[in-house]
Amino acid sequence: MRATTEQVKGVWQGACYPFREGLGNGVLAIEFSDDGYLITGGTNRGWPVRGNKRFVLERIEYTGKVPFEVQRVSARPRGFHVRFTAPLDAATATRTDSYRLRAFTHIYQADYGSPEVDETFPTVADVTLDDDGMGVLLTVDGLVEGHVHDLHFDGVRARDGATLVHTVAYYTLNRIPE
Repeated sequence: MRATTEQVKGVWQGACYPFREGLGNGVLAIEFSDDGYLITGGTNRGWPVRGNKRFVLERIEYTGKVPFEVQRVSARPRGFHVRFTAPLDAATATRTDSYRLRAFTHIYQADYGSPEVDETFPTVADVTLDDDGMGVLLTVDGLVEGHVHDLHFDGVRARDGATLVHTVAYYTLNRIPE
C-alpha cells in the first residue's frame, strides 16, 4: 500500500492505495538503492501474509512508464477531489456511475481487530472534471465523518483508453473540511 495525508481542522487524515502485488511476502521495509531500484524486505514472522516465502528481499525496477493510477484523494466540504496520473476520458470520468462508495468504521476496543460496522453507501451526486483533465471533484451525498470511505473507480478510463491498474482507494475521513 501507499498513502497520502493531509491535515483538516488540525487533524491528520488521508488515503491509502494498493501499490504492488505479487511479492514473495508481506513488506516490512522499503528503501531506494543508489541506482534507483526499490528494495523491499519482508518476513511472515508467524502471522498470515500474502506471498509464500518466509523471508524475502526483492528488487523492483521502474520501467520509465507511469502507470494509470489514482495519484491522490483529498477531502472536500461536499466530497472528494481525485487526482490521476494521466489525462482522463471525459465521457467516463464525468459519469456518476463510474464511481462507487462505501463507508464504515471499526469498534474501538482494547482487543486487537474489529469487524467493519456502521456501513453506509454514500452516492456520487455530481462529477466535475478539472480544467487540465487530470482530476475530478466528486460531490458526494452521505459523507460520514469518522468513517473510512472505500472509493471505487471501476468506470474511469484514461483519455488513451487505458484502465486503472488499481481501481480503489480508502480515505479515513476524520474531519470534513469547511
